[in-house]
Amino acid sequence: MVQQVKRAFKYRFYPTGEQAVELSRTFGCVRFVYNKALEERTRAWYGEQRRMSYVQSSAALTEWKKTEELAFLAEVSSVPLQQALRHLQTAFGSFFAKRAKYPRYKSRKRSRASAEYTRSAFAWRDGRLTLAKMADPLDIRWSRALPEGAEPTTVTVSRDSAGRWFVSLLCEGTVTLAPDTTAAVGIDAGITSLVTLSTGEKIANPRHERRDRARLAKAQRELSRKVKGSSNREKARRKVARVHARIADRRRDFLHKLTTRLVRENQTVVIEDLAVRNLLKNGRLARAISDAAWTELRMMLEYKCAWYGRELVVIDRWFPSSKQCGACGAVRGTLALNVREWTCDCGATHDRDVNAACNILAAGLAVSACGDGVRPQRESSRTGRSSAKQETQRATAGIPRL
Repeated sequence: MVQQVKRAFKYRFYPTGEQAVELSRTFGCVRFVYNKALEERTRAWYGEQRRMSYVQSSAALTEWKKTEELAFLAEVSSVPLQQALRHLQTAFGSFFAKRAKYPRYKSRKRSRASAEYTRSAFAWRDGRLTLAKMADPLDIRWSRALPEGAEPTTVTVSRDSAGRWFVSLLCEGTVTLAPDTTAAVGIDAGITSLVTLSTGEKIANPRHERRDRARLAKAQRELSRKVKGSSNREKARRKVARVHARIADRRRDFLHKLTTRLVRENQTVVIEDLAVRNLLKNGRLARAISDAAWTELRMMLEYKCAWYGRELVVIDRWFPSSKQCGACGAVRGTLALNVREWTCDCGATHDRDVNAACNILAAGLAVSACGDGVRPQRESSRTGRSSAKQETQRATAGIPRL
């Protein structure tokens, strides 16, 4: 059985000198249009108490191109500029729906340089991609083949802080659902062990940032000695960026392999709804938590489960998975982080992480069967506990502990 999905295939490419200049100009114009449109919409709201729509911003862009001061906007492809306005409209939509904060200005130094081309702004012939305003196709390194018969509907060109060029091709295609299985797994995220499975398996944390910490520190020391604004400082900045890129690439590769394995082997995957942003406020653990990349791990599990017909259950973050005995169901009052094994009053001895993973699995299966919300709910005025937590405890009361 197959299903239709949209998938993005990212490749590295090496532009010619002319292509690099054209793309750099396009990146600058995209950033300028986004920031100017954001400034106009902010001024309209705070000055006149009116909202500007995408259509009004697009009309303003046309007028900007007619002025002598902003005539350079007409020298690049118009499609990436229009896409920047659409992205700004999406950002405002998320803000008004209270899903995100107020849109921020794009920084030349801190923002990723990118431009998005729709079907009218590129040519795709015989596996070769040519962008608007360019005579020659991009020199792409095809690290993997596109699905047979797939054609890109949207192309995004980007340049990272290390100076590497990438092109992302969004294609519509099919994904074959994974064979059904009865296996289910609970996952407890950690630092020493990146994940502990309810099967008892512990997958060690590769600690990619720690392995390259000495190299990163040396590159950062060299950067601090360079004169600001000099070409040598830019070279040193690129060197630091390359170390960060190496760390990020290795971490992403490891997470892809891990999540693919978990999704292929299990029909149901259960995880906790961790508040990573709050956990990062712990100054002693923030660096290790960032290196573990729990948010990226969850994101990969979400879309891979959706692609391959698996079920992902996210239980309430307040569920006492570590403190609850997997044998009798009793909950300890406190359990310090340095306590890795503990013995319940019933006589059962637990490995902290394995016990937590088993409890997460049991709670997730119960929540999935009962159909109650699996995300944190507002606390009720009667009990002071979230409805998801109450339902989880009620549902797990009558099932055997794993």
